[in-house]
Order: sequence, then C-alpha cells, then structure tokens
Amino acid sequence: MPETQNIEYKSSWRDEYLKWICGFANAQGGKIYIGKDDDGNVVGVQNAKKLLEDLPNKIAAILGIVCDVNLHQTAEGEFVEIVVEPQPNPVNYKGEYHYRSGSTKQELKGAALDKFILQKYGKKWDGVTIPTVAISALKQETIDFFKEKGIEAKRLDENCLKDTPEKLLDNLKLTENGYLKRAALLLFHPDPERFVTGAFVKIGFFRSESDLQFQDDIHGNLFEQVERTMELLLTKYTRALISYKGLSRIETYEYPEKALREALLNAVAHKDYAGCVPIQIRVYPDRIKIWNEGKLPEDWTVKNLFDEHSSRPYNPDIANAFFRSGYVEAWGRGVDKMSEKCVAAGLPVPQITNEGSDFWITFRKDIYNKEELSNRGLNERQIKAVLYVKEKGKITNGEYQEINEISERTASRDLEDLMNKEIFSREGEGKNTYYRI
Repeated sequence: MPETQNIEYKSSWRDEYLKWICGFANAQGGKIYIGKDDDGNVVGVQNAKKLLEDLPNKIAAILGIVCDVNLHQTAEGEFVEIVVEPQPNPVNYKGEYHYRSGSTKQELKGAALDKFILQKYGKKWDGVTIPTVAISALKQETIDFFKEKGIEAKRLDENCLKDTPEKLLDNLKLTENGYLKRAALLLFHPDPERFVTGAFVKIGFFRSESDLQFQDDIHGNLFEQVERTMELLLTKYTRALISYKGLSRIETYEYPEKALREALLNAVAHKDYAGCVPIQIRVYPDRIKIWNEGKLPEDWTVKNLFDEHSSRPYNPDIANAFFRSGYVEAWGRGVDKMSEKCVAAGLPVPQITNEGSDFWITFRKDIYNKEELSNRGLNERQIKAVLYVKEKGKITNGEYQEINEISERTASRDLEDLMNKEIFSREGEGKNTYYRI
C-alpha cells in the first residue's frame, strides 16, 4: 500500500519524525510505520522493543499527547506502528506547528498559523474582536442602509429602525464581550483599511493581458465597495444596449447584472482577508475575471459548487450580515443563480477555478470563443470557421475549404456537423448557399 494522507512509512526511526506525528495530530490523524520502505514493504527495524518503550515517552514529553505504539512481527522482520489520533487543541513540536496536507508535511507560519489556531478553538478570522474601536466610530449611514435593505428583503423586522447600533450589532452577533468583531469593522466602518490591509477592490480594463487601459480602486466598507463596484462595472467598464418597449426604456447589459453582482458578493464574503490583498477584477473586451484570495473547504472541489451543496461560508459573520441585508441567499445557491442568469442571457456558464489560494470566476461575453467551442466538441477547422464568421458575418463552403485547405467533402461534413450542433444555420440555395452563426 503506497503512502497516503493518513499513512507514512519510515525504514528506521529518527527523532525528527516527531514532526510528522505533530502534523498528523494537527490534521486528521494517521499512522506511521517504522520498518517499512516507501512502498509499504517490511524491511525490519532494529531495537524494535526499545522503540516500543521509548517512543510513547518521547511523544508525551515533547508533543504533550498520547499515541498507541504497537509492535508487529512478520517473516520479513519486525516493524512498529504509531497510531496518531487527531487532537482537538493545537500540537507543537518545540514551538513549531506542523500539519499534514495530502501526502506532505508543512510547517504553519504567519497567517496560515493564525487561521489554524483560530479554527482549532472554533473561531473564524472575521469573528476575532478588535478592542480598540468603539461602536460610535462606525458609519451611521451604512447602518441605516443595512436596515433599509434588510426590511425590503423581509429579513429584518421594521422595528429594527428604532434599534440602537449597539442592539443591532448584538443581534447580528457582531460583538463579543462588548468589543467589535473584525466583521463589524469591514461591514460598517468608514475606513476598514486602517485595521485590515488590502480590504478594497481593484478594477481595470485590459485590451490584452499586458495592456491596461484604465483602472479604479474602490475603498470604504463592504457595502460601499459592492455598490460602487457594481455601478462602475455597469456604467464605465461595460456597455448597455438600449431598446424600447412602448414608451419604456430597457437597458440590456453585456453580462447579466444579477450574475455579476452574485460573483462580486461571493468574492467579498469568501475572501481570505488575512492575505491582505485586494479583490481584483479584470475586464477584457470579451470577458470579465473576478479574483479573490481564498480556498474551498478542505474536502471540496470546484465541482461541489455546481452540485447541490450546503452553505459553508469562509467568513460566517460577514455572510450572515449579507444574508440579513438581502444581498445573498443562505443556502449555497450563488453559483446556481449565476449560471441560470448567464444561460438565460445566452452566455456560457461562468468558469470557476481554485488553485492554491487563487479563486477565479470568469464570465465570457458569448460562447463563440476558442475555449468554449472546444468544450462543445468542435475541431480546429470548425473553430477557425466560427471565428471567421464572427468577423465576416457569413461563410460559404468554398471559403471554408480555402481557410482550412481541405476538400469539399470534408468541408461539407464539418458544416453539416456545425448545423447539427446548432452553431451554424444555412441560408440561400445552390451556389448562393452560405452559413451564419
């Protein structure tokens, strides 16, 4: 059996392997076998009985935990099994905190260590208190805005209009022992960047990856950031198609407003603020990419977001306030809502990626781009033809043959397939036949 997240093989014992025991104890537990090679084959270990006596004492003295240490005897030789249970409290090895992740061990430092210790004690980053800030320092206009939105969404009772800021924050569980939580500062303080570095939004328009045309930084509390960012996205960074139904003016945006808003709220509510890096929105002629620092729950992949799933917010206090204001749903339907709005508008489903601490949501203006067309099963010739029609408006069988340097028979087969896939429609007759998107 190969090494896994919960199994480690060592041919002989070294005291530095106490770090591995520490890593298992801080994660999901595991087993270390002394006297086995990397493939799990028994190679035997000398002084097995002495290890059986010494290891429990070393583990208890240095790590402060108790582990089962068992001796196994086989025809190939003896080996020792160390069974490490997951521990409810942080375990350190001489002041170092190690953690088992996948099949590797890492030492936790800085923000990662802070997050780990908070989680062990049942706290989240946004739930930590800041004793130096008084409730009177919060922005009353934002508190009033929050109340109005919550009443409008029927998630707050109208009686809350009479509540003092102290009572409102207490009801939202944004205070603890009389002190404000970090979430309260991010949500309601006029300048949360005084306490949280990087708590703002950057937005830029790019002609290409390296050609930035113009940009904006959006500061203020989270409610102000959301409202101002959406305003800029819809008025400065994208265009609206104006039409009329009778006397009514109708604005149709390049991307569904509600889908963009949901993605922005997702970035703001689930951002890892301990990373001290602003949310970044990159607008291109054909797509919008929204980035925040953050990770999915440990046992999740991006696929979980598209399946039915529970709501597990990275910042639960911020997410609760957003829910009470009517900004978001509480049941983890954000990705579903984004996808539904995009499909209804004839756009591709948003692409979501999460690698390391990079979380991206990408909206594309239409389905007629290389990546989306490839995903729909088109070959290189067909993709070239679709992009040709995007530019020229139409294509004939002869032009298809010419741009791809292929026979009429192959061109006809490809074009028939494009019609079956409902990418192209055929118009005209005989020699005047042509194809459009």
